[in-house]
Amino acid sequence: MTTLHELSARGIDGTDIDLAAYSGTVVLVVNTASQCGFTPQYQGLQELHDRFADRGFAVLGFPCDQFGGQEPGSDEEIAGFCERNFGVGFPLFSKVEVNGSGAHPVFAYLRSEKGGVLGDRIKWNFTKFLVGRDGRVIERYAPTTKPEKLVADIEAALAAPVPG
Repeated sequence: MTTLHELSARGIDGTDIDLAAYSGTVVLVVNTASQCGFTPQYQGLQELHDRFADRGFAVLGFPCDQFGGQEPGSDEEIAGFCERNFGVGFPLFSKVEVNGSGAHPVFAYLRSEKGGVLGDRIKWNFTKFLVGRDGRVIERYAPTTKPEKLVADIEAALAAPVPG
């Protein structure tokens, strides 16, 4: 496995999405949860998505219930919650596991490329991975890193040459 673009994931609506569709796009992959202290970050993530979408940027949200049972709902309930409470319009995916033997291949790849402070294991909801236009991981951010703190890194990734 060499890039994010070689993977696929199920959208929150049940359709399979080939992540090659994001080739040439800078993406921020985030494991999310609806009942977490960091849940208000959905608003900041949507603001980033809106601010940079026309320049080739997207936020990809992957709900996860592995941390404190903070994402107990069905995909349909999660989608409704996100739209109703935060106006989320960026792509959301079906609920996944991010750690352990059942970890979704997207997160197995991301973790293998950028470990955290204490190894590659994701410690909590709203861990973020910035992925360049070439599908390679640029940076990993802690759950406590607010979306607005990523603006300079997103700008730099967007300014980088588009892979040929």
